[in-house]
Amino acid sequence: MLRPGTLALTALLGLLTAFGPVATDMYVPSMPAIGQALGAGTSEVQLTLSSYLVGVAAGQVVYGPLSDRFGRKPVLLMALALFCAASLACAAAPTIETLIAARALQALGGSGAIVLPRAIVRDLYAGERAGRELSRIGAVMSFAPVLAPLIGGIVQAGFGWRANFAVIVAVGIFAATAAWRCLPETRVQRPRRRGSIVQAYRRLASNRAFVAHLGIAACAYAGLFAWISGSAFVLEDLYGLSALGFGVAFAVACLGSLAGAALAASLVVRIGLDLTIGLGTLALAAGGLAMLASVAIGWQPVTSLVLAMAIYHAGLMLAMPQAIAGAMTPFPDCAGTASSLVGVVQQSAAALLGAVVGHALGATAWPLASAVAAMGCLAFALWAASRSVRAEHTSPADSRASRDRGSPAGAW
Repeated sequence: MLRPGTLALTALLGLLTAFGPVATDMYVPSMPAIGQALGAGTSEVQLTLSSYLVGVAAGQVVYGPLSDRFGRKPVLLMALALFCAASLACAAAPTIETLIAARALQALGGSGAIVLPRAIVRDLYAGERAGRELSRIGAVMSFAPVLAPLIGGIVQAGFGWRANFAVIVAVGIFAATAAWRCLPETRVQRPRRRGSIVQAYRRLASNRAFVAHLGIAACAYAGLFAWISGSAFVLEDLYGLSALGFGVAFAVACLGSLAGAALAASLVVRIGLDLTIGLGTLALAAGGLAMLASVAIGWQPVTSLVLAMAIYHAGLMLAMPQAIAGAMTPFPDCAGTASSLVGVVQQSAAALLGAVVGHALGATAWPLASAVAAMGCLAFALWAASRSVRAEHTSPADSRASRDRGSPAGAW
């Protein structure tokens, strides 16, 4: 078993967290081809992405509370088994309706790999230390959206869209095997508070600092999925990129995530969660507004859109891990449930905005750019408006405890 506080455990948690980007970004270059092969329109193909987001949101409702009760590892292994089985169903789907349903089941399994790594981090750390660990996991995870569309474009060009889902199955089997053999159980005691799942969620939702952090994370994440849901149609259908060319462009934009995650891991222990979130939301707003300007001016549209999204990606990895850490830190006794609620709201917002962008796309990139800019600016506004609320609910004792657990031995 891997020891907490080690790079190897961080890498494993990053691999598990990468399930979301792998399951979406790898098949994004194939979305136009899926529509042609299955006789589906753009809005129907978009539903394969939106159904995944809805499935992830639904799955996260239960995985966190279950892991609080039964442990992180057994619940995670159950989720990974469902993910692999549903991915096989995606690869064999004969109609767009079947693919939409299989994607929802795939998401129900994949959502466990989103909720539980965050809960494991909160089992071990709090405050800035949790934010740094989530940023490190984000740095590992960020390789997925860089590599996945490139691999997806190559696989699409050589073997077709079904092969992309076969590759996703292989990734799922590898991750499940690694988790089974190497992942330690970090939930060492039962929750101190008793009650129903509804009561636990009500307790979280009544905490204003939790809600403020959650709003920032949800807005940032929704802007990302506006890009994911609309970028293939904008860059391929409007600007003429091939599937492989789109994969390269998508990967270049994702390089911003690597830069943002590396910067966040260094900054957060120096300047704290709040200022790191502020810098991130400022970059989110700047990236979104730059995308609007690029559409308005029309100068080198592919290059300008990709560079604007790279700025947004950097802001995302500066702001979102720290916002999640800030939301979860006050709740060590129900870290799984807190992680679930964060995920549910994030995925629901992303699914809704992705569907809106898919229906609104037409002969211009304005719907995509407007959605990204709106979410970036809203995240920054929420950060600025809620600073006093979030400061009131900061727990110095919890942060000190996190620092005391900073070494591997202390963490374990």
